[in-house]
Order: sequence, then C-alpha cells, then structure tokens
Amino acid sequence: MRNSPEIVEFTVPDRPAAVVGAGTMGRRIALMLAARGGEVRILDPSAEQRAAAAGFVTDQLPQVAADIPGGAPGTVVPLEDLADAVRDTWLVVEAIPERLDLKRDLFAELGRTAPEDAILASNSSSYSTRLFADAVTVRPERVVNTHFFTQLPACRIVEVMSSGTTDPDVMKRLMTVLPEFGLRPYEVRGESTGFIFNRIWAAIKRESLMVAAEGVATPEDVDEIFRDTLGTPVGPFRAMDQVGLDVVLDVEEHYAKERPGTPEGPRQLLRMLLDQGYLGAKSGRGFYSYDG
Repeated sequence: MRNSPEIVEFTVPDRPAAVVGAGTMGRRIALMLAARGGEVRILDPSAEQRAAAAGFVTDQLPQVAADIPGGAPGTVVPLEDLADAVRDTWLVVEAIPERLDLKRDLFAELGRTAPEDAILASNSSSYSTRLFADAVTVRPERVVNTHFFTQLPACRIVEVMSSGTTDPDVMKRLMTVLPEFGLRPYEVRGESTGFIFNRIWAAIKRESLMVAAEGVATPEDVDEIFRDTLGTPVGPFRAMDQVGLDVVLDVEEHYAKERPGTPEGPRQLLRMLLDQGYLGAKSGRGFYSYDG
C-alpha cells in the first residue's frame, strides 16, 4: 500500500463514470453520478434492463441535479460491451448480483480493460473487496468498496471501505469527491461484513423475519410498530421488498456461512416466497402486493 505524505487536491472529474449492472441499485448509482453534468455509462447484458435504467435516470435526473449545489443533468449511455463502457473512465462501480465468482470474473476483466488510473469499486452489500481484489492484476490497490444505499436519491449515504490494500489516495479521493455529487460518504475504519449500517440492519432484519416465521406477528404488524415507535417511513418488510427478496436471501446466505449458528427460519421464509416468484416490488409481489 502506497503512503503519500503530500496533500493531494481532488476535484470533480471531467471523465465518464461507468456502472456495471442496470438493476435497482445500478440505475440509482448512475442517477447520482450523472447529477454533475458528466457522462455515465450503464452496462448490462439485457437490452430491456439497459433501456429501463436509462429511462429511470433520464426521468429522475433533472430534479436530483437541481437539489445538488452546482448540479446539472448529465447524460446516461446504455452499453452492452464492457470495453466501450469503461473506456476513459475515472470510476467504475460494480452493481451485479451478490455472487463471489461473478465478482471475481468481472474485476479480473476490469483490471484488463479499464484505464490504469480508474478507481474500481464494488457496491457489494456483503463482500469485502479483499475477496476479489487479487483478481485485478494491474494496480489492485485501486480496488475499493463503495456501498450505496438502496433509498437513493432520498438517502444519499455511501459507505467507503478499503480492501486492506487500497491506496490511501483512492480513499481520500472518494471521500472528497463524492460529496460533490450530493452523496455523503462514511469511511468504514476496519473490515466489516455488512459495513456499518447493514451490520446493524442485518440483526433487525433477521429477527423481524423470525417473528413472522414463528407467527408472532404479521409483516404489516412489524412495519407498523417500526413506524409508530421510530418514525421511519417504512418498516423492515417493506424495505426488504424494495431491495429485492432474492438479494436479501443472497446476503443472508453469505452471513450464515461466516457466522455458524445463524437461525435458519428467516432464510426458509425467504426461500418459500422466492419459490412462488415473489421477489418484492420489482416482481409486483413480495411481503406486499404492488400494482403498476
């Protein structure tokens, strides 16, 4: 890891950024990165997903940019080819499914195709980049976690975590530049599965699922109690629907592997819903039903 004693000044880059994955998180990340007038490229193998992501960003961008000091609507470019998407970029953010093998393959390819000075970031909610930074053969010290929150653009938090060998200048650059995009970065000061918020949220989510699985309360009851006592706009079950129950299960499976003795009941409930095709808001049905 390189240590630089000199003060390095960082400004908003004039180069494009790229987001790999056009799902719920990918399109929201692209929205925020396009709010300073620059170009953001969205890569996805699905033409339908690319079009939906581009439409989402285009519709939301004027208002999001207007809410940021110095903001201006940028451009979003949907692409299918990785080399085209990462050409000349300053930042590439991975937002693909929570599978370690997929992430390792992608970062190996990013190491070969992205500019050598581009920051290679993962939005993973459960995997540290320590687990796949070694797949990058060209300057692996530029690999870092940038965990964006699901509620973008309303909640603009990003948790930034080193791989353990991330260049300090990469960390400093992100902590300095991300606020210019209307984001609020928090540095995770030690490797942590779940980072800061999700580590706490995992316990709340798991116990909420257990309460429902045991028949102690309905998802609606739990959500209402949260809203009444904590004043939150949504409760745990509505929040899980928004994230996607498939994503929630992937994360829970990963936690269970790291923490022996994790209760099985919450994952059984999630599997039952997924077996019925209930993925949450994106499929029209999860713990709740969604019209339109």
